[in-house]
Amino acid sequence: MIRAYSQRILPPYTGVVQIAESARARAQSFDGVNWNIHYTSGVGQSNQQQERQQGYALDRGYYHVGSVHDRDLKPYIVPTCLDTADVGDSITELYEFLQTARIPFPAADQYEYWLLDGADESPLALIFSCCEEAQMSTYPAQTEWTAIPHSKMKIDNTAGEQARNEPPVNHRFQRLIARRAGMRPRTAWFKRSQDDAGSFPGSLVREDWQDQAEHDLCQRYIQRKAPRLLMLQGLTTPDRERLEIAAGRHAVEVEEYFPLYPEIVDQDRMSAIRVEARLRRHHPRQTRVKEQDGKSKDAPMSKDMRIIEN
Repeated sequence: MIRAYSQRILPPYTGVVQIAESARARAQSFDGVNWNIHYTSGVGQSNQQQERQQGYALDRGYYHVGSVHDRDLKPYIVPTCLDTADVGDSITELYEFLQTARIPFPAADQYEYWLLDGADESPLALIFSCCEEAQMSTYPAQTEWTAIPHSKMKIDNTAGEQARNEPPVNHRFQRLIARRAGMRPRTAWFKRSQDDAGSFPGSLVREDWQDQAEHDLCQRYIQRKAPRLLMLQGLTTPDRERLEIAAGRHAVEVEEYFPLYPEIVDQDRMSAIRVEARLRRHHPRQTRVKEQDGKSKDAPMSKDMRIIEN
């Protein structure tokens, strides 16, 4: 029996990982196309420590025993301490499952750890998520939400912001979330269900900012993050549509994450974005447009919540 599920990568949210698990092996993918296959030895902790020192075992006694690249299986040489036949059978079982599996897998990380709004203690920003209630106690009591750093997701400052030497949008939005959480930030675990979508921010952070400058800062961050946010399951149709529109400005990223998009609102728009991505990869200089000032720019594309623990 193989269990197949996906889980968000946090913190900060950067995407989703696909996982297929059998009794003794697991396959993991961060793009829905290429997979790493691991095998668990089932040995005791002392033996695991010895095997790790020898360069064999991964965390929790897992070994890296194979990979799948462009649908081709590549088994690795395994250490002699393992049952070669069982490893081979486990790899084959997972590989055959992946050949017909529908990607992305259903989201399983229904336990969520949220930073709360300082005014009304409603969910403000998602910090952690996990798949099992027993795992919640393994996470630290963190009260800080982190944005994707500027070095990993660049958001250009405006000319005025550059003149004032302001920090990157990512950093400023992170500070904005911290201020809204208050001087004594609170957090809580929630168990989410499909019926809870309206009670939690679809983009994993609150977007209802009263100050226009704060609202604009939030939207600049979310719109830049749109190609990653489209990997989320459970988005409303209006949210998914506006994210698809925003993601059109980052076509190459859309093409990279596309296999993990659970839904598409406008197939024609998404096809045009992906065509643009391929053109940019093959002819990067020919897929830029010139502004009047001579600078180049990318061409745009036409309550019912249950608190588990405080």
